[in-house]
Amino acid sequence: MANVQDRGPPSAASIALATAIISGLFGYYLGQARSIGLFGKPSTRSPAARLGQQPDDKSDISDADAGSEDEDDDSVQDLGELKSFPGNNEECKLVLVVRTDLGMGKGKIAAQCGHATLACYKTLTRADPAHPVLRQWERLGQAKVALKVESEDDMLMLQAQAVSLGLCAQVIHDAGRTQIASGSATVLGIGPAPKSKIDQITGHLKLL
Repeated sequence: MANVQDRGPPSAASIALATAIISGLFGYYLGQARSIGLFGKPSTRSPAARLGQQPDDKSDISDADAGSEDEDDDSVQDLGELKSFPGNNEECKLVLVVRTDLGMGKGKIAAQCGHATLACYKTLTRADPAHPVLRQWERLGQAKVALKVESEDDMLMLQAQAVSLGLCAQVIHDAGRTQIASGSATVLGIGPAPKSKIDQITGHLKLL
């Protein structure tokens, strides 16, 4: 009967290879467990953030990600007496007047226009949840038009004119976390209101 020879202790290379395989498998399964939340909430940071990199264009994501400039419930005010224009069958629209002198990027402008739209909607809803102008605007597709002005003075003048006609007019002020100074008036929302009424105020402005 053949003798079984003793092969002796494993070599250092064999031990190193076995250790590497075990470590790799352990790391893989640990990563899978973390990704499904077994050790707390999975990371929601972007790949660039996890690698310590900064986004290429901060201006286009800051407002959308943080929601920092959105108006809270106490800051949306009813200015003047809002008219309901009873019996009006005219098309209604919301105008967003954007300041071009601030040099805001496209993403910034989009975020600020979103805040202005929401502020106007909240104002009319608070005045009357069944506001006829608001309902007319919703039925006809929620038309929105973006226009431009070159200064804060021009914007505030338009707001005063709108309020004097009984229209909803809300100015959005930036929180100052990204491109511009805190408190800067960025966008004026006018309406929703009958098209002819808004055109009395903004008909001379150019499209953004």
